[in-house]
Amino acid sequence: MDFNLTEEQQMVREMARKFAETEIKPVAARLDATHEHPAEICKKLAELKFLGIAVPEEYGGGGMDCVSYVVALIEISKACASTGAIMSVNNSLYCFPVMAFGTHEQKKKYLTPVAAGEKLGCFGLTEAGAGSDPARMRTTAVLDGNEWIINGEKKFITSGNVAGFCVLAAVTDKGKGSKGISSFIVDLENTPGYSLGRVEEKMGINASGTAEMIFDNARLPGDALLGKPGEGFKQMLTTLDGGRIGIASQAIGIGRAVLEEGLEYAKTREQFGQPIASFQAIQWKLADMATRLDAAELLTLRAAWMEDHHQHYEKAAAMAKMYASDTAMQAAIEGVQILGGYGYCKEYPMERHMRDAKITQIYEGTNEIMRVVIANNILKGK
Repeated sequence: MDFNLTEEQQMVREMARKFAETEIKPVAARLDATHEHPAEICKKLAELKFLGIAVPEEYGGGGMDCVSYVVALIEISKACASTGAIMSVNNSLYCFPVMAFGTHEQKKKYLTPVAAGEKLGCFGLTEAGAGSDPARMRTTAVLDGNEWIINGEKKFITSGNVAGFCVLAAVTDKGKGSKGISSFIVDLENTPGYSLGRVEEKMGINASGTAEMIFDNARLPGDALLGKPGEGFKQMLTTLDGGRIGIASQAIGIGRAVLEEGLEYAKTREQFGQPIASFQAIQWKLADMATRLDAAELLTLRAAWMEDHHQHYEKAAAMAKMYASDTAMQAAIEGVQILGGYGYCKEYPMERHMRDAKITQIYEGTNEIMRVVIANNILKGK
């Protein structure tokens, strides 16, 4: 058993860490306050090949592995969880399904510009009445000659306000339930009948846009179908397995920022004539944070390694996402407590970490759903 990263993985982590510290962290508070999309940062992430990190170079990506993706995303999210969300969706929820299920022609046309960072991608699954139960979706796709006509609305779509492309789920056969769902690749900038809806005002990850997407007799070319009709639900579940590795990485990054800032504050803040780091109550909070974050990172790296080695990783990804997000939220609560009144004020980034951490327990499968996934796997002996 080898816990060491390869030389290339170490290089990726250091490159991500340096970029995050120098380019992202100094502007993270401003991005949060203004809700500004970090366009310039995304351009630089593209130059580093971080927006398609595991996509082969042939299709504009970095040609690296999932472990490299995890270590890079942790560092980026540590500096700014919003930027981490954009990077995660681009890699896990757009590039992955197009790479996994698309034809060579589709990859050249729809994957290359997103993996190269020329455009951003998003994932159109959730609807107002179909979140944890995607089989209830109402968006439809009807074949009309050589075109697909799409009608429906998608909700809570990360990067939906800035994306150029979308992997979209729609019902192609209402009588087949989940087996009647298909996936499509949508060129959002060149699709008549598509329009951007409301952009949500949120608690956290404010520099990452979350939008409604409206399809009103939107017309897609025949080659927009990803895989075969009826394969969409299965494709979406596979995609979300990988996406949960990304969310776990984002959560770990947030938790690492909390630990680092809580530790620094505890060493310098004095009460009763001594640094509060000398008090056992504070020490135990920091010790619990450090232990749980290490455990979360190990779970996440295991899931990434399993994906890289083409092993069944559904349970591992669900465990990583559930534990890492719960750990990040718990760490953030304790981080605010360590800073006391300052932790509740926007002068310090700790309150932002607490707001950002919460969403990791909700999106790409709530932690209640993660427990269902884990239980289903262990009951089947997986």
